[in-house]
Amino acid sequence: MKKKIVFITGAGISAESGISTFRDSDGLWEKYPVQVVASIEGYHRDPELVINFYNERRKQLLDCKPNGAHRLVAELEKMYDVTVVTQNVDNLHEKAGSTNIIHLHGELMKATSSRNPNDPRCIVTLDEDHLEIKMGDKAKDGSQLRPFIVWFGEAVPMIEPAAREVMEADILVIVGTSLNVYPAAGLVNYAKPDAKLFLIDPKPVQAPTLMDIHYIQKGASEGMKELVELLKEQE
Repeated sequence: MKKKIVFITGAGISAESGISTFRDSDGLWEKYPVQVVASIEGYHRDPELVINFYNERRKQLLDCKPNGAHRLVAELEKMYDVTVVTQNVDNLHEKAGSTNIIHLHGELMKATSSRNPNDPRCIVTLDEDHLEIKMGDKAKDGSQLRPFIVWFGEAVPMIEPAAREVMEADILVIVGTSLNVYPAAGLVNYAKPDAKLFLIDPKPVQAPTLMDIHYIQKGASEGMKELVELLKEQE
């Protein structure tokens, strides 16, 4: 029986693919205040501005490809039962070949109802020929289509399934996240007492736990290479 690895990934794993992070000094929050483009209040205040912001993010995503870290996560499925819990809204884990992915904060390449954003009947997948959501585009329930993104001020419906995955993990790996955003940051605390924990990030990260964590202070791709070697040694 394969050991179970759960990855918790954040913006740092996609930064090498050219996707702007929000929290770094030159990140998107510097250009677009969070309350304007990433809160439910901001959407209600100016839906067209918010919709266009995510239309632009979607166009940029087309030019981005998975990097070495994404590919190594996917390759580990050959030897382990792998689940990816990601805070990212991009589809780079999917493009790299990972097959079991939980998106905590939604998916950029999907649109949904403004009235009932988590109604599966209203969630649609966008493609290269239909990248933009326009004002007047309707969901199945008749409301304005909006990005399928979990904004500040909204519930995180996938947090419970993610917590269940972490509780079953033999190995928990945190890649490229500051562990500042809750409830995602709290997932670490669901790990089993005997689970092996690894944290990959080039910057020091204060993990919210007293558990024994093996820190790999490198970028995502180099850190994943080191992790793979460590896992081989421990087999």
